[in-house]
Amino acid sequence: MTGASNRLMGLTKELRADWDRTKQYWGDAKSAEFEKRFLDELFAGVNQATNNIETLERILAKISDDCE
Repeated sequence: MTGASNRLMGLTKELRADWDRTKQYWGDAKSAEFEKRFLDELFAGVNQATNNIETLERILAKISDDCE
């Protein structure tokens, strides 16, 4: 799962960088609305998902240790 979490974080970082470059050319009210409506929620969701993945990894590691 660590690989999936790292990939998700990497792709999100790449998306953030792409969006930051896009805002240099598209800086009107619609771009701000798009960022607030879609990207802010997406980035928050990714942060929550990575936290959940880390928690799940710890739980699975404990289960594995308990079963040995």
